[in-house]
Amino acid sequence: MAHRWTPDLTHADVTPRAAFLNRRQIIAGLAGVGIAGGIGGRAMAASDALEPNDYGDITTYNNYYEFGTGKGDPAKNAHMLTTKPWSIKIDGLVDKPGDYSMEQIAEAMTMEERIYRFRCVEAWSMVVPWNGFELADLLDMAGVQSGAKFVAFETAMRPEEMPGLRYPVLDWPYVEGLRLDEARHPLTIMATGIYGKPIPNQNGAPIRLVVPWKYGFKSIKSIVRITLTDTQPPTSWNKANAGEYGFYSNVNPTVDHPRWSQASERRIGGGLFAARQDTLMFNGYDEVASLYDGMDLAKNY
Repeated sequence: MAHRWTPDLTHADVTPRAAFLNRRQIIAGLAGVGIAGGIGGRAMAASDALEPNDYGDITTYNNYYEFGTGKGDPAKNAHMLTTKPWSIKIDGLVDKPGDYSMEQIAEAMTMEERIYRFRCVEAWSMVVPWNGFELADLLDMAGVQSGAKFVAFETAMRPEEMPGLRYPVLDWPYVEGLRLDEARHPLTIMATGIYGKPIPNQNGAPIRLVVPWKYGFKSIKSIVRITLTDTQPPTSWNKANAGEYGFYSNVNPTVDHPRWSQASERRIGGGLFAARQDTLMFNGYDEVASLYDGMDLAKNY
């Protein structure tokens, strides 16, 4: 939102739209030319070699486990998700709890574009132009009570529309959480569009969270519930493996994932032979550093 935050990126920095919508691993190409790269002192694994391919492949390659664990499953199955009508239940420590329709929300919010860096925990990155509004504005509409300290989020769970829910990959539904000051920071937005178009189902339609200084899995998709609470809420990947995925999950090049380094990243859309680039603390958003004054960010990962 330009009225609260001045961007440091322009459309010239944006990852090409085709490269953003989905990604493909160039496994066969890497094997064919015998390329090896270093991540954390080991050979580059298939999960690290993420490069854009042609548009047809890219738009059928994505991650959204509710629609299946295969990379082609979300694009194949996400059309099953009904996104209209859609509402978000806002409850807990708020003055005006209730079910807020997308129409109510859109009418009350100021929709603008944000161009953000996006960093995946798997050590790839991109630049994305989102359309949406600040989460703080939505929280103000519901009226946050003085005792609230955290914000919890929940993804839709519809077994009849989401075939991936048949498999216990995670403890469904997908849940996430932020401290209240993180949620209210001007950088934190609720996105309803990408590249000036509605978000595709496989990317989190009709509304998702975007927290650009945190790893991508914190930006929960297809949100149906927001709860204000005085206790730290559970989060899906932390519940699945607390040793690998912390509650905060801030982008931090000095704190490695147990299975790979976070010191560098591969920019999607840079080409097969693009050099890795250094990862920036907080993904380059230094203005959030004050949120963590006095905290041990290695311990509170």
